[in-house]
Amino acid sequence: MLSGRRLDLLDPTPVDIEIEDIAHGLAFVARWNGQTIGDFAYSVAEHSLLVETIFSRMNPSAPAKWQLAALLHDAPEYVIGDMISPVKAAVGPGYSALDERLEAAIHIRFGLPAKIPVAVKKKIKKADQISAWMEAVQIAGFSEAEADKFFGKPNGALIGDLEIVLRPAPVVRADYTARYNALIEKL
Repeated sequence: MLSGRRLDLLDPTPVDIEIEDIAHGLAFVARWNGQTIGDFAYSVAEHSLLVETIFSRMNPSAPAKWQLAALLHDAPEYVIGDMISPVKAAVGPGYSALDERLEAAIHIRFGLPAKIPVAVKKKIKKADQISAWMEAVQIAGFSEAEADKFFGKPNGALIGDLEIVLRPAPVVRADYTARYNALIEKL
């Protein structure tokens, strides 16, 4: 990692994980396999910021630790990349096992339970689906009807003022790190 840490992907330990490495990696990993409009890739870091915003709007009384869990929901992708769902399914259970080990180490590193409670995980997943709908419509060329079919129709009042703006990776990296720091201060 850029921090100098050596991360064993098959046996990750929390002491080898740094937020700066996560923010950097996620800021340079493109969602939608880079198939989005604009001059900058839509990064997993940008997506994670949006998911955390949506989660927090849907759950205004959620404690900071669950907001942090929402921000970190795709954190393992900082080293294993973002794969579209059909590819994940084709790779098989090995991908899921690797993702789960990394996720547990990341959670422990930042003071979260290794496994997020199912009820919280479902709320984060709902925010993730709403984010995917927004991404599909705003930057990936889907019609609203197509996005509704794949991701479900979101509550317009929840996202009406949110707009996806593609930005350079260093800017997104800085915003991701700043949001992490703001949430850590609340813990």
